[in-house]
Formats: sequence, C-alpha cells, structure tokens
Amino acid sequence: MRPAATAGGAATATPHGQAKYLPRPKSRRRGVALCLSGGGFRATLFHLGGLRRLNELGLLSQVDTISSVSGGSIISAHLASRLRPWPAAGAVLSDSEWNERIAGPIKAFVRRNLRTWPILNRFLPWNWLWDSTAVETLARQYEKRLTSMRLPELPDRPRFIFCATDLPFGVNWVFDSGLHRGRRGRVGDYQAGYLRPLPNWPLARAIAASSCFPPIFNPLPLGLRPVQLHPGAYRRADRDRLVAGIRLSDGGVYDNLGLEPVWKNHLIILVSDGGAIFEAEADRGLFWRLQRYMTVVDSQARGLRKRWLIAGFLKNELLGAYWGIGSAGGHYLSLLPQYPEDLVDEIISEVRTDLDAFSEGEIAVLENHGYLLADAAVQRHVRPLLTGVAPIPLRLLARPAALPHPEWMSEARVREALKDSGRQRLLGRW
Repeated sequence: MRPAATAGGAATATPHGQAKYLPRPKSRRRGVALCLSGGGFRATLFHLGGLRRLNELGLLSQVDTISSVSGGSIISAHLASRLRPWPAAGAVLSDSEWNERIAGPIKAFVRRNLRTWPILNRFLPWNWLWDSTAVETLARQYEKRLTSMRLPELPDRPRFIFCATDLPFGVNWVFDSGLHRGRRGRVGDYQAGYLRPLPNWPLARAIAASSCFPPIFNPLPLGLRPVQLHPGAYRRADRDRLVAGIRLSDGGVYDNLGLEPVWKNHLIILVSDGGAIFEAEADRGLFWRLQRYMTVVDSQARGLRKRWLIAGFLKNELLGAYWGIGSAGGHYLSLLPQYPEDLVDEIISEVRTDLDAFSEGEIAVLENHGYLLADAAVQRHVRPLLTGVAPIPLRLLARPAALPHPEWMSEARVREALKDSGRQRLLGRW
C-alpha cells in the first residue's frame, strides 16, 4: 500500500525533493528572519515605519537574520552602520535614540536625488565605452552618503544578507555575513560557488548590486577569477567562462521579497513588502506590448511567490507574517486607525519606486503606513507564535502605538500632497 501523504506531501517525497522544495521540519528551524523587499526609496521608507514599530514591540532586537533587496538593502545597510552595537535581545531603543540614530539620517538621505547623476555621468564622452559607469557611480554615492562600512565590518549579530541577481546563472546572489563552514561570511550563489570569507569590498558595492534596477542601470561586473569561488553546483565545461563574466542586477529581478536565503531554515519569517503593484493599462501599440509582456511575467512571478508564502502561513507550514504596501490595515482587523483602503489603492501604493528625492509628505505617509501595517500584522499573526521562542515581555508587545506622523492621517491632506507621487520624471525630483 502506498504511504499516505502528509499535508505537505513529505511522506512520498524523495530525499532530494524534500531538501530542494520543502522547509526543514519546524524542530530544526531556528530564529527570526526579517525580509525587506525592493522598491526604491518608497520601500526604504515603508520599511522604516515597520522597523520603528518592531523596535517598540521588542521584536527588532530579537531578529537573527535580515535579508534584503534593493530599497530594503538601503535601510538594512543603514541599520548595520548605525545600530552598533546591536541591542541585546529584548532591548528597545527610546524614541529619541531611534530618531537620532536611525530615522533622522535615513530621511535626510532620501530627500536627495540619487539616481539622476549616475545616469547622466554615463553619457559623458569619456564614459561611452564603459557600460558600468552608472552603477559604479551609484556605488560611490552610497559609500559617500549612506555608509563607508566594508563587508568584513558587518556585525556578528544579526546576520545580514544583501541579495542581488546573478544574470549568467539566473539565481539569487548573496553578500552574506553569516558563519559558514567555520568561516565568517561569503559572497556568491549555489550555482557559481562562493568566495569565503567576505572580501574587503565596500558595503556600498553590495547595495549598488542589490539596487541597480533595469533598464536604468546596467548590471554590475564583478571581475572575479573563477579560482576565487569554491565551485558550486554548476560543473559544466563552460563554468570558468561564465564565472569570469558574472554581472549582478537588482535583487528584485530574481526575488523581490528576499525570501530565498531564509525560508527553509528560520522558524519565524517576517516580510515587509514595499514593492511595485501591478496596474491595469490600455493597449498602446507594439512597443508598449513588448514592455508589457515582461511586466506581466514579472508580476505573476512575484504574485506566485507571495501567494505561496501566505499559503504556507495559513497552512501552518511556515510561521510568521507578511505586510505589503498595497494592503489595508482593516484586512488584519487592526484596532488602530488606518489609511482607508481606497486611499491605499489609489494613492499610497502608486508612489513611484525610484531613487529620486522624496518630499516631506511622501516620507511621512510611507513611514506611517509601514508602521501601522507592521503593528497590525504582528498583533494578528506573530504574538501567538512568540511563546517560548523569543523572551519578549508581554508589556512590550502591548506597548501602545505612537504614530510617527499623526498629522499626516488626514485623507484629504494625503491626496493633495501625494497626487503626483506616482509619476516618474525623466530627470527625477530634486
């Protein structure tokens, strides 16, 4: 008689299938992972609000791993640079500390246009033959304005993973500060292989690789010699040629949620998603269709990953919570005031995913929205999971919310201030 399959099908799966397609059994999963999606400065600010609330609830200091993409990598690198030493488990930064060390500096950062000069710099005559000029300039901007930290200087706790996309092999490439085989840190992916330990590269280079979204930025060439990477799963004869030509694009090309490095082995997964929302558009001819085909493919891939994640939560195969910029707090049965669903759908979720200058209103509304949704998701889905997992006093989990910008909860004010926020401009905003 054929053995009965479990809810996840593990009883009939081969060892290869279990290792490749299923998370580890819950008894073998450890720790709390926080995934910060891509989505330009919009995502950075949305995550800022969520991180503020996680700090207030005592959850941020419990996080063991932060996996990030693009705009999420900007705020993740900012945390790594500014939150040193990392708070002890259960500790909470005061509001004044949070504003001084985290919120204030990152808000100043996103008020300035980051992407226009790298692009214009590419068109200078002496850069015409150097197709990585824009992304290299972007990396220098990050190093100058965001962080001068180098990869080996990443803290021991939590583990930071910055995700990019390896174009030759089509998989998730990581800059990973964790401990692997007795050595701290690695750079690479499972197909090409890994460089261990972390090279003495600027952290800004990892952020640029994670956020060089196409077609605005060409991919980042690494210039690695094949012998530098311990060989991965790809062992064909052309392996060395492919490794030597590796170029990295935005992490969102492969996995905009940053789930790939953490979903199998972490007990609790928290996902903050500030990524783009698919919008209906009328047909505009051949060239529009060519672009639209790729947009639909990208949208369905992201949608499938999101549905798979939430289905895993609902079936209790995965533990954690998801909050997305297109969500309304009412979906979580939140007791806090939230932005109305039509305002979220028509205005807030339409804010551009760009690296140009963000206004005071955009900053305030996005931070508020992330804050409120993170609270709603934690109170609804995460609190019941924490008993015996994270030693967080109940008084912290019950701490009243202190909205960052209560003056920006007026629907009329938000509509007026953000009415043009969804439109991208050729030279950006300044």
